[in-house]
Amino acid sequence: MNNQRVWRGVVLIGVALFFGLQSLSYHLGTLARAGAGLFPLMISVALGLIGLVMLVQARFEAVEQLRFNPRNLAIVVVSLIGFVLIAEHLNVTLAIIWLVFISTFAGSDYSLSRNVKITAVLLAIAAAFRYLLGLNLRLW
Repeated sequence: MNNQRVWRGVVLIGVALFFGLQSLSYHLGTLARAGAGLFPLMISVALGLIGLVMLVQARFEAVEQLRFNPRNLAIVVVSLIGFVLIAEHLNVTLAIIWLVFISTFAGSDYSLSRNVKITAVLLAIAAAFRYLLGLNLRLW
C-alpha cells in the first residue's frame, strides 16, 4: 500500500482514535453541562469521520504515490518546538507568527500574503479565546 491518499486517512483515523480513547478517561458530562472529556471526544469523532471520508475517496481517485521528505518533517517539528518555546518564554503572538512563517517552508510554494492572512486569522482566534472565553493566554 503505497497510496498517499490512503495513508492520510489512516493516520487521521489513528490520531482520532488515540485522542478519542484518551478523552473517555475524563468526565464527559452532557451537552448542557460539558465535562473535560466532551470537547476532545467531539473533535476526535469529527477527525475520525474526515479520515473515513478520505479513505473512501482514495478508493475512487487515482493513486498518489507516497512521498516522504525528511526535510519537510524537520521543518514542521522545528516550527512546533519553536512555537512552544516562544509561547512559554515570550508571548503567543510571536509564537503564532513563528509557527506560520516557518512551517510554510515545508510546502511547495511560499506566499507572504497567504502567511499574513493565516497569521491574522490565528491571532483573531487567540484573542477570542483570551477575551471571550477567558483563557489565560499571554498575547502581548
